[in-house]
Amino acid sequence: MSFEMKGKIKKIFDQQDFPSGFYKRDFVITTEDQYPQDVKFTATKERTEQIARCQEGDAVLVKFDIRGREYNGNYYVDLNAWRVEAGQGGGAAAPQAPKVSSAPLPDVPPMAASADDEDDLPF
Repeated sequence: MSFEMKGKIKKIFDQQDFPSGFYKRDFVITTEDQYPQDVKFTATKERTEQIARCQEGDAVLVKFDIRGREYNGNYYVDLNAWRVEAGQGGGAAAPQAPKVSSAPLPDVPPMAASADDEDDLPF
């Protein structure tokens, strides 16, 4: 399942390199909601290049997945950023309302009442 969040970059951490060849870079964005939240994301491998192009204070749209794991009886959750788009600031992403067509409605003839109907109820 994929999620997205808009905000401004508050902090970009240094890249962490591991002996296995794995590398990652963490960053924090601040949402611009009524009650702003600081949310930490992790970009791994090639995706760290997207963060390198950004600076603190830049407005971004972050697309991410939630990753969870257990280690030594403790449970951890990471927000794995897989796309960071610059210039997309604002509040947290809200679902978009469906588009409403402005086309006129088709003409529908009125329903004729039958002789059996004594009231308006359909049952």
